[in-house]
Amino acid sequence: MSSIQRTRLAGLQNSWGAGIRRSWSGPWWRRSASLLLLLIGFFIGSNLPIYILNAVELRTHLALYALIACELMVLGRRRLPWIDNIRIGFVYAVVLEAFKVGS
Repeated sequence: MSSIQRTRLAGLQNSWGAGIRRSWSGPWWRRSASLLLLLIGFFIGSNLPIYILNAVELRTHLALYALIACELMVLGRRRLPWIDNIRIGFVYAVVLEAFKVGS
């Protein structure tokens, strides 16, 4: 008998834990590819806004382009399941840049 009661929160934690275990289980090359894709997404998310800012020179358009890129990654998630790792790294980098800027 488990000490955790059957609540919606416990069910949500179990499903999230199963998803994380599924994504990080398997052969070593799958785990390393997932980690590399996260780092590539972080690299894109931290460097791409600087290049777009220099090209467009409007900060409001920069946020719009980042949002469009993120939504396109969400749409492509069904065909390319690995793109989800790139999206997570991308969003993390953009949020980290926003905290560094202070906005």
